[in-house]
Amino acid sequence: MRTDEFWQLIDRARAGGGGEAPAVAARATALLAERDPADIVGYARHQRRVLVASRTVDLWGAAYLINGGASDDGFEYFRGWLMTQGREVFARAVADPDSLAELPQIRSAALSGEEFESEDMLAVPWEAYRKATATDLPAEPDPAPAPDLDFWDFDDEESARQRLPRLAALFVEPPEE
Repeated sequence: MRTDEFWQLIDRARAGGGGEAPAVAARATALLAERDPADIVGYARHQRRVLVASRTVDLWGAAYLINGGASDDGFEYFRGWLMTQGREVFARAVADPDSLAELPQIRSAALSGEEFESEDMLAVPWEAYRKATATDLPAEPDPAPAPDLDFWDFDDEESARQRLPRLAALFVEPPEE
């Protein structure tokens, strides 16, 4: 499966349902389950590449600020939610995590405390393959290695303000004067 096909399937899943992450994941699973098993395997491979490419320290820091914390799993689930937002939002967030401050739902979350995660979106290829074949998705022979990250202290408000100024303005208390 090519990059365009991967994101087109997600766009089709997003269409006509309000864009809520659980609904997008359910529709993506249903759409993918209609495809040939080889396409489902291709989707899974592409999803792994997308997740590896998006495993950056500043995106993790953005997830940490937005969700009030982000463990390894929490960061994975955040990127699952980010996938449900579509290719443009996803690519912009990977290139510039601070751009997430422009999203209305993120701005709203600064007041509501809403968190953004979608474990279901990460399970799409496994669920689709199971529906299509009644068997488990074959294991990837050579999974892509996760990049080593040079972490910064996500709880350090000054670092957050320097690295992610727009998100910090939403989620970090202003410094005392």
